[in-house]
Parts: sequence; C-alpha cells; structure tokens
Amino acid sequence: MAILVDQNTRVLCQGMTGWAGTYHTNRMMQYGTKVVAGVTPGKGGKSHLDVPVFNTVADAMRETGANASAVFVPPAHAGAAMLEAIEAQMPLVVVVTERVPELDMIRVREALVGSRTRLIGPNSQGLLAPDVCQIGVMATDRSKRGHIGVISRSASLTSEIVSQLSGVGLGQSTTVGIGADPVHGIGFVDCLKLMFADPQTEGIVLIGEIGGTEEYEAARYLKDKGLTKPVVALVVGRGAPPQRRMGHAGAFAVHADEDVEGKIAALREARVEIAPSAHLVGATMRDAFKKRAA
Repeated sequence: MAILVDQNTRVLCQGMTGWAGTYHTNRMMQYGTKVVAGVTPGKGGKSHLDVPVFNTVADAMRETGANASAVFVPPAHAGAAMLEAIEAQMPLVVVVTERVPELDMIRVREALVGSRTRLIGPNSQGLLAPDVCQIGVMATDRSKRGHIGVISRSASLTSEIVSQLSGVGLGQSTTVGIGADPVHGIGFVDCLKLMFADPQTEGIVLIGEIGGTEEYEAARYLKDKGLTKPVVALVVGRGAPPQRRMGHAGAFAVHADEDVEGKIAALREARVEIAPSAHLVGATMRDAFKKRAA
C-alpha cells in the first residue's frame, strides 16, 4: 500500500498537448500509470497519445473517472489550472510547473481550505509508488518496491537517495517531491502523518535544504508525536552564502534560523537520525533498521 496513489489511480494531464506534457505523459504511461485524459482548452474532442482530450477538468473527470491530475501548464496559467482542478473537486493534483507567481499560489492556498483536493507542488518532481503509479517527472530506473517513504524538497537529491536506498536493499513505498517553492501544497508534516499511518511504510527519509520552515515544522511534529518508525534526515546547503539564492528553487536563507545547522539541531532534538552527508543516506537508514532490530 502506498500513500496518495494506488492501483485505482486514474490520471489526467492538464497541458498534455504541450511538449513537456507530451514527453512526460508518455513516460508515465510507459511506466504503467493509468493516464485516461488530457485537458487543453480549445482542443476538446481530439485525442493525443491515444488518449481523449477535453476542454475542462470537470468534463474529463465526468467522462473518464479521473481522480488525479498532473499539471504541466506554463507558469502564467498554472494558478488558473490548479483553481480549476480544485473547483472540480479533483482529489489529488501534482504540479510540476516551476516559477508560478506567488500571488497566484496564495489564491490557490486559499481555495484549498475546506476543499477535497490535496495539492503537491508547484515545482515538484512528482510522486512515485514503485510498480504502482508514477505522476510527474521523477526518475524511475533505480526505484524498487519496498518499505521506505521518501519526502523531498530536492529533485536531484531524490534520484540519488532513491538509488542509494535500492542499493542497500531498501525499496520504497512512496516517494513524494513536495517542491521547494515558498508557497506550496502539502509539506513534510502532511506526508509524515500519511506515512506513519501507512502499514507498508516502515521507515522515512526527509530531504531538506536551507530556506523556509518545513524542517522545523517536521521537527516539532515528530517531537510531539514521537517516532513510531525510524526517520532519517538530510539537510543540504551548509556551504550556501547567506541570503543568496541557490539554483532555481528559491532555496535561500533569509533569516539566521533558516540555515542548515539550526534545522539539523531541531531534527536531532526530535530524535531523527541525521545523515552525515548526501552519499550516506542509504547507509544511515540501513543502520537505523539494524539498531531497531538489536
């Protein structure tokens, strides 16, 4: 059993007929994800990748039973695409689009309150339940079905750490890229709650970075709840110059308490195992399981 997706997940792609939507929808279909519809206003009634295209999310849901959406709509229109999916009561929306205007995301966050929708992203690499469902752009070649949940703010590190986990014999239940944008959908705490409740997930990896408060919120939650499953964390950005944006994700520490050391200290106080470096995350989780069995 994975979180958020299962064998009954039926995906529609908003923006499927564009280049990125076409390429990554095809990848999802090749992996085995049930892609049942595309949504591109003005192209309703056509087909693309042998999948029917609709003008609206509501039409696609009504005709195909889609219960998840992957959003590849360009930044200027991505906010409207998310609002349309929320209004249509789409249960799960995964937004790959980067650089969505923050004001648009504030409107989206307001619309999410009291809605039926769980939003992942924007600026998310997506989610992956190995051998079950892939939504987004996440690499799948080194993933393996198993019992470790991975929650990440970093796309490139996700691929590396999934590879490490598989390499030490620890497959994954679900990997979720929450996105690194300042205003986004579900975060570390939401995913931790789901993974603690998931009987298949026996251990959890958190991949954090400088900037924002996600890691502190996770630490507070874990300290209050207690660890019923081993949790390993990696927080990157020790060498980042203060108040300088790193990469495209908007990961930068505005305040002194948004740096790596403060986040590591908070997580360690919550009894989280801290991986000493990026190349040792898999080994750290393997050792955490050995300690638990001892």
